[in-house]
Amino acid sequence: MLRILHVGLGPLGIRILNDLHEREVGHVVAAVDNAPALAGQYLHQYVPKASPAIRIQHSLETVDWSVVDLAIVTTSSDLAKCADTFRHLLSKGKAVVSTCEELVYPWLRHVALAEELEELAKRSGGRLLGTGVNPGYLMDALPAFVSSVSKSVRGVACYRVQDASARRIPFQQKIGAGLDDAGFAAKVREGTLRHVGLGESLHFIAHYLGLPIERWEEDIEPVHATRDLQSGVGAIPRGRIAGVRQVAKGYFDEREVVHLEFQAAIGQHDPYDRVLVEGEPRVDVVIPGGVHGDIATSSIVINTLPRVLEAKPGLHTMATIAPPFFVRAGTKR
Repeated sequence: MLRILHVGLGPLGIRILNDLHEREVGHVVAAVDNAPALAGQYLHQYVPKASPAIRIQHSLETVDWSVVDLAIVTTSSDLAKCADTFRHLLSKGKAVVSTCEELVYPWLRHVALAEELEELAKRSGGRLLGTGVNPGYLMDALPAFVSSVSKSVRGVACYRVQDASARRIPFQQKIGAGLDDAGFAAKVREGTLRHVGLGESLHFIAHYLGLPIERWEEDIEPVHATRDLQSGVGAIPRGRIAGVRQVAKGYFDEREVVHLEFQAAIGQHDPYDRVLVEGEPRVDVVIPGGVHGDIATSSIVINTLPRVLEAKPGLHTMATIAPPFFVRAGTKR
């Protein structure tokens, strides 16, 4: 069974650890979070199946590396904010799986940092992967996998429309649920309200499917409640913000070759996920009801762990590791 160091004990991190123990594919041997309220507490308060002897540590400096096979990091969407954590883990020669959205395709916004992490991983024998349900799978890895049956590909379109009512509260806050128009616009200007990773997904697709991109653009707009709603962040009166719609487009010779649409809102009708590969043959894959983001994010992190351990040292994407699949208790790598 894999021995896991976990960094970042927010709602997603706690969910991953509970799923990890419930599925019996690994167990936590150390947990780190720098929040003052968590340091020193026993992990089993949040993860009942974890060893009652494990206390949450404030720093990586106190970790016993001899008992760690692999690290999971669920701290920030921003790669620059995670960089020191990744440097520390890679310097110990560890394999790392993270839900950092910008790590899914880091060469879009952080070329120099990506090259540094790649070199460090190779030099120390570490491995680093960014993944998740979106980005990390539905709007990047999945269309790449779907294209396996293609003789030619002219373009790709992905649509993710989800009801955010069942998502964790930080996600509902991130999409602006409950705000008025002025509050929504202010948070967009601050950069604190957006789906992080749509640009990374677009460039992942373009890179691995050989679709040249001369320019790209991304737009964001609010989704308004058409009726009174209830959410994890409180009541949302009709007319207030229920969520967000974000569209990214990539062009070559003024032709749109990659089109990504993301919409997440409280009370969203008819949610679905769709991947359309225009080519020979034309492939159109629809998932009615859509994929539950929190369940899927936890699952893909856990299911990629064996694939990352068996990969060669370096900085990886979902296209450079062996394709992951469901892992059950006792599955051998």
